[in-house]
Amino acid sequence: MARLTQEVTTPISPVGGDVIPEDDAERIAGVLKALADPNRLRLISMIQTSPDQEACVAELTDPLGLSQPTISHHLRILAEAGVVKRDKRGVWAYFHLVPETMRTIADLLTPPKRRRSSK
Repeated sequence: MARLTQEVTTPISPVGGDVIPEDDAERIAGVLKALADPNRLRLISMIQTSPDQEACVAELTDPLGLSQPTISHHLRILAEAGVVKRDKRGVWAYFHLVPETMRTIADLLTPPKRRRSSK
């Protein structure tokens, strides 16, 4: 799955008024595809709003009402897309959002005029 990483400059926005190069479109589509699931969007919001802005699978199963393997599957897809990062601590894996990816996604979907006026 395509990733938006910090080494990659911000791709041209689909709402910026320019034609998107094929490579940028592939990367953007890969990340958006990972985000295009209600459970994954809820996982992102749950991780972001947790006290340390991180969570392990065990903390996410009950609130979502999904099994551990299903949560792990969704988190793997988000990790492959570069949306979350996994930190292994003993037998537990903790996940946190990748701020650079979240900012890039927000910038990609915000028209340039709005982006400038909101800063």
